[in-house]
Amino acid sequence: MRGNYALLFLVLWPMIGGLVSYYLGKKSRLVRDVAADVVCLIELAAVLSLWGNIGTELVIPGVCGLGMKFKADGFRFAYAVIIAFMWSATTIFSREYLRGHRNRNRYYLYVLLTLGSIMGVFISGDLYTTFMFFEMMSLFSYIMVVQDETPEAQRAAQTYLAIAIIGGLVTLTGLILLYNYTGTLDIDALAKFSLHDKSPLYIPGFLVFFGFAAKAAIFPSHIWLPTAHTAAPAPSSALLSGLLTKSGLFGIIVLSSGIFLHDSRWGFMLLILAVITMVLGAVLAVFSVNIKRTLACSSMSQLGFILTGISMQCFLGADNDLAVRGTMLYMVGHSLIKLVLFLCAGVVHMNTHKLNLNDIRGFGRGKKVLMFAFLMGGLGLMGVPLVNGYLGKTLIHEAIVEHIHALSHGAGTLPFMTAGGEKFMFSVCEWLFLISGGLTTAYVIKLFVVLFIAKPAPNMHQKDTYLSWPNAIILTLSALLLPAIGLFTSEIGDKIGFLATSFMHGPEHHHAVSYFAFENLEGSMISITIGVAVYFLFVRRVLQSETVKGEILCLDLWPSWLNIENALFRPVIGLILPFIGSLFAKTVDLVTAGPVTLLLSQASRIKFIRPPEDTDFGLYQDEEKQETVGTLLPSSLAYGLMTFAAGLLFVIAFMML
Repeated sequence: MRGNYALLFLVLWPMIGGLVSYYLGKKSRLVRDVAADVVCLIELAAVLSLWGNIGTELVIPGVCGLGMKFKADGFRFAYAVIIAFMWSATTIFSREYLRGHRNRNRYYLYVLLTLGSIMGVFISGDLYTTFMFFEMMSLFSYIMVVQDETPEAQRAAQTYLAIAIIGGLVTLTGLILLYNYTGTLDIDALAKFSLHDKSPLYIPGFLVFFGFAAKAAIFPSHIWLPTAHTAAPAPSSALLSGLLTKSGLFGIIVLSSGIFLHDSRWGFMLLILAVITMVLGAVLAVFSVNIKRTLACSSMSQLGFILTGISMQCFLGADNDLAVRGTMLYMVGHSLIKLVLFLCAGVVHMNTHKLNLNDIRGFGRGKKVLMFAFLMGGLGLMGVPLVNGYLGKTLIHEAIVEHIHALSHGAGTLPFMTAGGEKFMFSVCEWLFLISGGLTTAYVIKLFVVLFIAKPAPNMHQKDTYLSWPNAIILTLSALLLPAIGLFTSEIGDKIGFLATSFMHGPEHHHAVSYFAFENLEGSMISITIGVAVYFLFVRRVLQSETVKGEILCLDLWPSWLNIENALFRPVIGLILPFIGSLFAKTVDLVTAGPVTLLLSQASRIKFIRPPEDTDFGLYQDEEKQETVGTLLPSSLAYGLMTFAAGLLFVIAFMML
């Protein structure tokens, strides 16, 4: 083992702290809550202490064969800070939010285990280490979704786990193929293959991409996100939306800014998926009548915006500075925005125990702290100037405009498309980008009007104290970060963007950006104008109605049959995949168990090696009812174990060929 051991501490400390807090919780709930808070705050302090050691790494050889590698460059350090800060905020917030809930011991245990796992993902130095912690994170975070154990939570957790497992298996297959071709999974070493013929890497690259895209909720593997965020406790939703989805983007960036650096074919695939994800998520959010589901669908849309930035890095080649910085700023901005907005939703839910917009309307009237926090998060999501979301959205939009301008004065980057056709495609993408931003404005206005302007619902019972002072501080400080980044563009915003240059292989020289020049403000103003028009011409006239008493009611007009999860994924996962798996298992059993069965049947005829009668270990059923395999051997546990071992050896031998 060599390198900076502080990196290993960042991974192991939360996991150990989770086990300790679980034990303490059996003695005292208060001590457990304090212990969980302290674990997260120490983690935050440990991350901040790395500021003077950016660039260090840690190599642990021999772990699971290939060993583990951790690294702390600018991008990894920045996201380690975001992770530790958001985990501290949500853990402190959970104390009040989970009051009266069951299984809080279990919750804190798995939240802290997930913290260690996701930290391992973001400071990993090779894809093998990334994969190990990525899978641990997926399994541990399952508890965060199913925590309330309601039928809705259990169903959402089933979908989440199914997508995670399928994505993990596909990614593992891709990593095996990738390692077979390159001989390494080191992230820095893989980047060198961008200079080689990438044709053999497309299949393993896409397989690896699939698993990461599933976690990042990229279409069509987005189905887990709306249901999981709605069912999970609000602090968990903030982490799922703001951070766990970014772990998927981490893997996508490793592929896109490394192996497929400046590869327009790869960028084209990303762009198509990004645009669909961006538009579909925004449309779903506009139609939603559940506050957390609206924010969840919003996350899907915003992840599409970020993926657009990643795709533009592939198209712009060596001039991808705007796309690199825009991707980084959008990722960081979205994480902090969703922390604020989901905590606001948590305040609403823990006071009303409702999520439907018609049941919570008017709750925020007169609540200044809640209104300020939601307003900052909403303005950031809309991309309004002077708030953090504007910076990332502006840079990505300008990256698209820059590529359109380059196509007007040169050849196209796609070999299967003319420069004119590519220019038209990107012009359409630019307008879809602006329209999606407009839809974002529309659903943010919708939520704000329902919560803070609409007349309170008849059954709304207001409490004297709706928010404890620790949570009020957490919410206010988190909200203040958003305008701070948006106002101090050069002092904070640009420095955050520059941290991504090395990791995303951006250019050494940086474009000077005047964020508040008219040409940059123009894109934001177009989106906001579209959003205001959509709200007043469509949301207010079609998706909302006003009663005689002046009450605003939200209408759920999304067709129930238009649900990809129920119409496609559950039938595939529940029927088709088990059939394929069963067919494969029977084929393997026939190939491996057939010779073994024949051999044992012949051996059993020789008296001195005939096995003794097995009445306790081997048989599953009574002798009269026992099933037989052909006419040779009884169906027994021993026989099953023996054939399983033979089949496993067969598979291993096949993989070694």
